[in-house]
Amino acid sequence: MSTKWVILDVMGVIFEVNDDTNDLLVPYIQKRNKTISEEKINEMYLKASLDEISSFDFWDQLGFGGEYPEIEKDYLDTCLRIDPEFKKAAEKLAKNYSLAILSNDVKEWSDYLCAKFGLDELFKIIIVSGKVKHRKPDKRIYKILLDRIQSVPSDCVFVDDRPKNLRPASEIGIKTIRFAREESNYDFSADFEISSFAELPETVKKIFESTRSCKVY
Repeated sequence: MSTKWVILDVMGVIFEVNDDTNDLLVPYIQKRNKTISEEKINEMYLKASLDEISSFDFWDQLGFGGEYPEIEKDYLDTCLRIDPEFKKAAEKLAKNYSLAILSNDVKEWSDYLCAKFGLDELFKIIIVSGKVKHRKPDKRIYKILLDRIQSVPSDCVFVDDRPKNLRPASEIGIKTIRFAREESNYDFSADFEISSFAELPETVKKIFESTRSCKVY
């Protein structure tokens, strides 16, 4: 029997905030220097999340190089909240499936959070935009994931809170679950929609059971 994979986004799924850049990072930085624009912060974050600049360069170009790495650790420690239901659901899923992460993030930030919250122990594969130089919804990052896990799309379920990130996964044959923390008007409907981690194990089971029953022998 082939390995089944459950692939999770990080921000908006594992961590509760879905737009960490605008909802957390921008206020954090502007509290220290209100003259730095939201646009500039987003520009620098985008570059860092594509590995065009390092995490030090991110803070340095915003005027906080002298406070690095303490400022980065303070931001990651004080602003990000992991979903309290995540670990129990992930441990349950790991009994039957292989787990992977597919995330847009700065590589240094991802490494820190994975180590701090033990994600390295739960997930067999972790794909982060800052390490592969492509961001969701660019289809190249999904293909990198499939190559890394050595699996076919039909053996994968992808969970993300953003429909625009789920669409390309669906288009290449991966089953999709939207983690609906907020309403969305985006013109795409995932295969399933959940609003809590408590729903995830049973939803994943339904997807793989339906996929198995549809196979022609």
